[in-house]
Amino acid sequence: MALKESKKAEQANTYELVVSVDGDTFEKAVNAVYKRQVKNISIQGFRKGKAPRKVVEKMYGSEVFYEDAMQDCYPEALYNAAGEANVKIVKVETLEAVEASKDGFTFKATVIVEPEMEIKDYLGIEVTKKSTEVTDELVNEEIEKVRDRNSRMVTVEDRAAQNGDVAVIDFEGFVDGVAFEGGKAENYNLKLGSGNFIPGFEEQIVGHNTDEEFTIDVNFPEDYQAEELKGKAAQFKINLHEIKAKELPEVDDDFVKDVSEKETLDEYKEELKETIAKRLADEADKDIDDQIANKLMELLEGEIPEAMYDNEATEMVREFEMRLRAQGMDMNTYMQYMGIDANALKGMYKEEAEKRVKLRLALETVARKENLEAEEADFEEEYSKMAEAYKMEIEKVKAAVPADSLKEDIKVAKALKLIKDKAVIK
Repeated sequence: MALKESKKAEQANTYELVVSVDGDTFEKAVNAVYKRQVKNISIQGFRKGKAPRKVVEKMYGSEVFYEDAMQDCYPEALYNAAGEANVKIVKVETLEAVEASKDGFTFKATVIVEPEMEIKDYLGIEVTKKSTEVTDELVNEEIEKVRDRNSRMVTVEDRAAQNGDVAVIDFEGFVDGVAFEGGKAENYNLKLGSGNFIPGFEEQIVGHNTDEEFTIDVNFPEDYQAEELKGKAAQFKINLHEIKAKELPEVDDDFVKDVSEKETLDEYKEELKETIAKRLADEADKDIDDQIANKLMELLEGEIPEAMYDNEATEMVREFEMRLRAQGMDMNTYMQYMGIDANALKGMYKEEAEKRVKLRLALETVARKENLEAEEADFEEEYSKMAEAYKMEIEKVKAAVPADSLKEDIKVAKALKLIKDKAVIK
């Protein structure tokens, strides 16, 4: 296999490649196709699937297996040709056989390739570090979250309902004096202020007391899901059976013993300070990474093929599908549940896909400009990390993940480290 000709097309990031496949390679591909297809071929005088290749070719023509054999050869031939042309193929636009014989074949391909980008001023990027000070307010907020998780609901009898309460109600709705379908329930637990019901419903329960019966007036929104109720005025008869409020535990040593391994409130607060400090440090580091990433994307110069964004979004959907399968759900069921199709799902990943592509190109460009390379020690470090993460022997990891597939990732990681090390943190 060899690249015969390579030239840029008029469109940006587009190349026209003319590639030849030698006779030996083509012959092996033709023979492989024959072996796959012969089992379905019937020729008089031979049992089905037993006709010799020469007999089949004499009957149907010497080129009978050429088309499928060329299809088998295209991927590797294109990959090798792209390497010779020093380009990375993003998408194959057209593929056309020029000539074919027993001595091999030639084909022409129009391909979209990864762009040559430019980036400047990437060293010394200024970023602002978020505060990592652990204040008493943050500690108290964390304690309140723990109190909330350990709260319980209790019946309230000495006051009217208020936002945050759970009202246990019977309700029935009427439009023009006629009850409508789906507008009735008994002993329904409604958290007031949650916004789960149509506007005005929850607000009109606030202020009423247990065992009260009353009527509220509301208007269904114009975009309500039930067509027959859109924009309609309605009345709801309400019977308020019970008011329940959240009761939070007292913050004392007993509370601390219930929610932690500590004995006293002071010890617990010190533990929380350490936890919060680590969280703030992690958040600050991530924020710096985000600032650097955003700046790199701004600095990147060049025209990026739309196909790169599309490929990345497709890969993200594939990764999502794998996660779904791990949870016991298939993609079709998920899309039916969410009410979306494949195009809508892919569109959900478009923005993030664009960011990933731009950042990757920016870092690859930096790696190229800085002549960063993957050394033997880098590969060993990556393989060790993988072996530990997947609980595998390092030699098995090396067999499963070729070094070539890691090389660009290592160079990109080095580029990011260089930029972070040179960043000016304020």
